[in-house]
Amino acid sequence: MYARTRSMQLAITYGRVLTRALLNRINGVYSYSSNSTDVACVARCSSKRDLRLLTASCGFPKDWSTFSASLLRKGRFGDDACFIAKYKTSDVLGVADGVGGWRTYGIDPSLFSYSLMEACERLVSTGHFNPQCPAGIIAASYYELLESKQQIIGSSTACVIILNRTDHTVYTANIGDSGFLVVRQGRIIHRSEEQTHYFNTPYQLSLPPPSVTGQVLSDSPESAVTSSFQVQEGDLILVATDGLFDNLPENMILQELSKLRDQCVENVQQVVNSLALQARRLAFDATYLSPFALRARENGIDAVGGKPDDITILLAFVGGGDNLDLQTVVARNTGCMDYG
Repeated sequence: MYARTRSMQLAITYGRVLTRALLNRINGVYSYSSNSTDVACVARCSSKRDLRLLTASCGFPKDWSTFSASLLRKGRFGDDACFIAKYKTSDVLGVADGVGGWRTYGIDPSLFSYSLMEACERLVSTGHFNPQCPAGIIAASYYELLESKQQIIGSSTACVIILNRTDHTVYTANIGDSGFLVVRQGRIIHRSEEQTHYFNTPYQLSLPPPSVTGQVLSDSPESAVTSSFQVQEGDLILVATDGLFDNLPENMILQELSKLRDQCVENVQQVVNSLALQARRLAFDATYLSPFALRARENGIDAVGGKPDDITILLAFVGGGDNLDLQTVVARNTGCMDYG
């Protein structure tokens, strides 16, 4: 459990007092609605071919005893969670990594991350979001959990991206050390900015019980790092928890992505499966000099080996045409889940 001195009781009380006001603000600002500006944008972009995401996902729980096909179909890999959703002209992807230290207090760490992603997916599917503001999706989902009658306790990182199909713009928001890469013709053209308080201590959204007030980190959802950029047909967007990035360096990720030659869902699935399998194998290799071990050494810690962790990866091919759509398919016996 990550610890630091903070008056969490005051923060929680203050947060609950202001939550309804914040939600009213968020719902007002982050609700999707058509207006003259939207119409003008559509008119300007009408000459462009709409883009869509062809997305496949794969993941593994750190503890294989928690493997469950039913959980995989729900986007849960150990303490990690993810979602894939769409609404009108937006395709939305998200991942969250639950903080495992909550087991010390007898709390299931996966409940918070899963509930957060479930709330994000519901907001997108019902259109209660601003298609240019993924940070708003994270914030509204967090405040929804804060106000839930069923107390949800835990912490997690979060990363959400939105593709606007008509103007070819991707909007991103990231809290902590989950993140994304955008690859074009074998080169990384955009990457997320990792947020950490110190080594192996990422920013995280938290809902702690009063009994551990002042003993856990709790960052504001408004602290998310945001960005926006144009994408084009053929780009690849990878969104993942740190179980991937701590065990596979970017050159190995690029090498695997180079095997993807077309927009066939089976090929996208094979590549994301391979990435997850490699990350899991190396995570348990005690002699491997992993990206995590290298960062540990940079911080004065003599470390070697991979970092055993839950792994969740979403891989999206940016394509054109109405034939690319999102629907849940099946959970594969590799521990992977695919969407086409």
